[in-house]
Order: sequence, then structure tokens, then C-alpha cells
Amino acid sequence: MNDTLHTIHSLDQDITLLINSFHSFVSDHVFLFLSKRWFWVPLYGMIIVFLFYRLGWKKALVAIASILLTIVACDQFANLIKDGVARLRPCYSTRMLEGGLHMLEGRGNLFGFYSAHSANAFGLAVCSILAFRNDKSLPYRKYAAAILTWATLVSLSRIFAGKHYLGDVLTGILIGCLFGWLLGLAARWVIRRYIEKPAA
Repeated sequence: MNDTLHTIHSLDQDITLLINSFHSFVSDHVFLFLSKRWFWVPLYGMIIVFLFYRLGWKKALVAIASILLTIVACDQFANLIKDGVARLRPCYSTRMLEGGLHMLEGRGNLFGFYSAHSANAFGLAVCSILAFRNDKSLPYRKYAAAILTWATLVSLSRIFAGKHYLGDVLTGILIGCLFGWLLGLAARWVIRRYIEKPAA
């Protein structure tokens, strides 16, 4: 079992170093901006505004609550898992540093499994897609494509920043999608049960 885990970890390190090696002056600045959560505050604000515009205030409040709960769940679960698994970030690994790991920011906390950035981005993406689909007048396919592309780029930025392995990112994506889907469905149930329910 230990040999299998070691093999998987070594492969994860090799793939992460390969992805991380494709950097340039331009990509460094792009991925550094993508990694900064404050940089996306206007995007979050636009999502909130359009939720109110498309759904009305009652449905929008439920949808926004589900998105906030998704982000909190992703964050808190990440903190729990990071301390439990105790997997060092690549920027603390001698093998990764000697292998030429390129870093864009400070090293941060010791442990990095899984990537909360990736979980939060995909949790927000999936939950907001389900939220907008409470408006049945539009399919929101372009929004879904755009927000999922954004989430993918944010996730990749963590590898280019030298803060996470590919495995950390992929796990974060899966967990974010799961939380976003579950809480998005919960919001849809609340909306149908208590807001769209026809008067008796």
C-alpha cells in the first residue's frame, strides 16, 4: 500500500513539475492575478446583481445563501482535511524545489491537500449555474461555459504558483463540484417548495 501511494505521489510530482514549467513573463502575471481572490470581487458582485435581476429578490436570496454555504463548506472541509492528511505543499518539498519548481508568491501554510481555491471556484461555478437555472426563460449555456472556464483557470493558477500539486487541484475540483451541486439542489428544493409553491 505504501509503495502504491509513493508511486502515485511521485507521478503527481512529475506531472506538477511539467505543468509548472510552462511559464513565461506574461503567464506569471496572469496566473498571479488569477490566484488573488480579491481580484474577483467585481465578478462576485455581478453574479449577485444578475441573480437578483433574473430571479427576483426571494429566489436570489436563497440562491446567494446556497453559494455562500458552498464556499464556507469547501473552505472548512479543506482546513480539516489539510491538517488530517498533512501533505506538504510542493513549495516545501526539496525534490520539487531541486526539480525547478517555479513560484509566484509566498509559500503559505505547510499543508496543501486539497486546494481550497479550486474547490471554492468550482463550488461557486456549479452552484451559481444551478441558481441561474431557477430562471426557466434562458438556458444560461454561455454563462456556464464562461464560469467553468474561469474556475479551471483559477485552479491551474495554483499549480503555476507552486502552491499545489495537480492531485490537490483535481481533488479540490471534485469536492467543490460536489458541494456546489448538493447545495444548489437544496436551494432549488427550497425555491420550489416555499417560493414557487402555488397558493392553496
